[in-house]
Amino acid sequence: MQLGIIGMPLVGKTTIFELLTESKEKVMGSAKTNTGMARVPDARIDYLAGMFKPKKTTYAQLEILDIPGLVPGAEKAAGVFLEAVRQADALLHVVRLFDDSSIPSLSGEINPIKDIETINYELLLADLDLIEKRIDRINKNKKKNQMLEELALLKRLQEAIENEKPLSSVEINKDEQELLVNYRFLTTKPLLIALNVSENDLLNKEYKQRDELFKYSQDNQLPILEISAGIEREIAELDGEEKDIFMAEAGIEQAGIVKICRSMYHRLGLISFFTVGEDEVKAWTIEQSSVARKAAGKIHSDIERGFIRAEVVEYQHLKDLGSMAALKEKGLFRLEGKEYLVKDGDIIHFRFNV
Repeated sequence: MQLGIIGMPLVGKTTIFELLTESKEKVMGSAKTNTGMARVPDARIDYLAGMFKPKKTTYAQLEILDIPGLVPGAEKAAGVFLEAVRQADALLHVVRLFDDSSIPSLSGEINPIKDIETINYELLLADLDLIEKRIDRINKNKKKNQMLEELALLKRLQEAIENEKPLSSVEINKDEQELLVNYRFLTTKPLLIALNVSENDLLNKEYKQRDELFKYSQDNQLPILEISAGIEREIAELDGEEKDIFMAEAGIEQAGIVKICRSMYHRLGLISFFTVGEDEVKAWTIEQSSVARKAAGKIHSDIERGFIRAEVVEYQHLKDLGSMAALKEKGLFRLEGKEYLVKDGDIIHFRFNV
């Protein structure tokens, strides 16, 4: 799954990309999209690794796209921006609130709501253009009568956009979703707004635009979180106890980068199941409502093909009791069939025969 980082130029996108991907070297912003992998922090993996002491520990991962900033009025750059956005499965919109004279704002002012609306407007226009072209093609098609259901749906979507509503706000049933399966709309993508604030503003929560922004996000059903790229850099440079002390003194319960990863992972409709042992403790990424046999295929197609049973343990049971032996004594090992719906945090060993 790909998470695209979007925003205006000079808002801190590339810094957040570096932090998410744990880049050792500074990434230079450019007219091309930067790509990298981010591990999804998970305290459950940390606990399991401490219990089994494996040779290797593997976290869930997301592919991150650092998409060039949108420059209003630059038509060619806007085309590059929109095509990169189309490739992403979800979007993280970084919005600037920090004021730094050494990093001039593109517009000469710090106006976060205007920046949010500028990006949203571009996405809406791109979707409207796609819808209008498709409607025009259907109307000119000799087999138009066979596409009336699709045409009616497109007109509903067109009306929503003309009222400045994202397509994610339109209720679409299962049959209608099948009609749109080949469309790559931009305003249907899961979106998270990250407010990049100064260190002081993150800690005191009293910057002047805060109430207005949170009301705007609530009115427009836009999930929002606050992050300070400056503080995140300091946290990233610390290890172990030093990091814990720094965060405690700053009153930070969870790093912003962790919040972003976990939030986007779940907004993409993803969950993790775990495999454990002395060789490796690993998180495997699957979509919600995946059955056991499909989950087995994430490990290897042979396991899916030869699936017999899944031995399942709930993570919380293991943590509460402290050992696999104690779970067996309590009868908390379960054998599940191929249609079992895997739950987030399940620890699974697959039995198979090929």
